[in-house]
This record gives sequence, structure tokens and C-alpha cells, in this order.
Amino acid sequence: MRIGVTLAFFIATTSSAQAGGGFEIVIPGRPGVPVIINGIDASYAVVEGDWGLGKGTQVEPTIYGGRYIDPVPRVGHYYPSAGRMPGYGRLEIEPPANRRLPPPAESYHQSWSAQSAPLPAQSSVPADPPEIIYAPRDWRGPPHRPH
Repeated sequence: MRIGVTLAFFIATTSSAQAGGGFEIVIPGRPGVPVIINGIDASYAVVEGDWGLGKGTQVEPTIYGGRYIDPVPRVGHYYPSAGRMPGYGRLEIEPPANRRLPPPAESYHQSWSAQSAPLPAQSSVPADPPEIIYAPRDWRGPPHRPH
């Protein structure tokens, strides 16, 4: 009995590991966003081949039902020298030369300037003062009274 359960367990685990050689149907993760494989839109197509991060080789996948996507879309370029009007864009109409002109704009003038910050005020203390400053003795102010 134990041998049968063990054998069934090994068969079940190895069969899922060998199931990677078939085909896959590609379904986009978001609607409207195509799945591009080597320049081919593989949305809702069948892809066959061993490729991806889980494989050690890089085999070119085979895509059944995909459509080719041009990497550089063919857009209509506008060349003014060709003499043709562009198919889209702003319609520019040149005004006649003898039209009435609008009044001229008023004059406008604006200016900027820069200057250094003003120097600090100069004090009356000399740059190299003496160590002791004597007060004049002939000052006649009110007498000093302690509180």
C-alpha cells in the first residue's frame, strides 16, 4: 500500500514539471493593450515554443494568428516644399495686405538693478582703543546716591 501511494505521488509531481512543451493562448492582461512578441501582436493568438525566463535557451517562438506591427508607424509627414496642404492641423489664413491695422500698443518699459548691501554705521570708537578710558573730572551732574 505504501509503495502504491509513493508511486502515485511521484507520478503526480513529475507530470506537472514536464507539461511545459505545449502551446499557449495569449490573453492580454488589460483590454486594449496588445501583447507584442518580436514585432507581432500576439493578442488572442496561439504561441508555440520553449522560451521565457524558465528556460536555459532562447528559441524563436512560433505565433499562429498574430498580426505584424510596424515598429515605426507610417504617419503622413508634411513637407512645405511639396506645395500641398497638410491633412490635419491649424488652417492658417493670410490676411490681405490692405486691411485696417489695430491701434499700436502702449509703450512699456521695465528695468532691474542690483547693488551691494550698505555698510554698517561707523562708530566713534577708534579701531585700536586704549585699555583704560578716563572720564572727565569737570563734569557737573547730579551726585550719585545709592538706593
